[in-house]
Amino acid sequence: MWKRDEAVRPPSGQPTAVPQQPPPITAGAPGPRPEASHHNMERDIVNIGKSVVIKGELNGSEDLTIEGHVEGTIQLRDHVLTIGPNGRIKAQVFAKSVIVLGEVNGNVTASDKVDIRDNGSVDGDIVSPRVAIAEGAHFRGSVDMQRKAGAVPPKAEGKAGVAPGAPQQQTQVAPGAPVTGHRVGA
Repeated sequence: MWKRDEAVRPPSGQPTAVPQQPPPITAGAPGPRPEASHHNMERDIVNIGKSVVIKGELNGSEDLTIEGHVEGTIQLRDHVLTIGPNGRIKAQVFAKSVIVLGEVNGNVTASDKVDIRDNGSVDGDIVSPRVAIAEGAHFRGSVDMQRKAGAVPPKAEGKAGVAPGAPQQQTQVAPGAPVTGHRVGA
């Protein structure tokens, strides 16, 4: 039978080796991160801080919160994009869901929902099956609340469901006007 005391005790005459302990972690010193909190999260969320400026194409496969400035294209097709209160976006946006607390200049396309919260601002067209605009939000553009993918409109022509050159059904919404849950052309 194994006993801890016998395993640590060296043969007679040899010095005892003491296992090295890592130094204690002090405030402000870099150290190991707790792994439990990271692995218990259902989805990873990436944050882009307010001092960060990105110009170009931004692609990702996780939820993203932007507090900084982004110019170009943002693609998070299966994930949530949150534009924080300090976020300033000048880009074409493609995501599963978009939550706007800051400013977006550009078209926003979401496969699930676009939510412009109080003090959020969007200058551009929105394409999404669900759109919510809070009182106090700013919106200038058009809203196309298209049907979910796979649903073909009854009078649609062509592969994409709309004949080339055919006018799309859109609604103009005045700034600050609430738009929630209404379908255009349904």
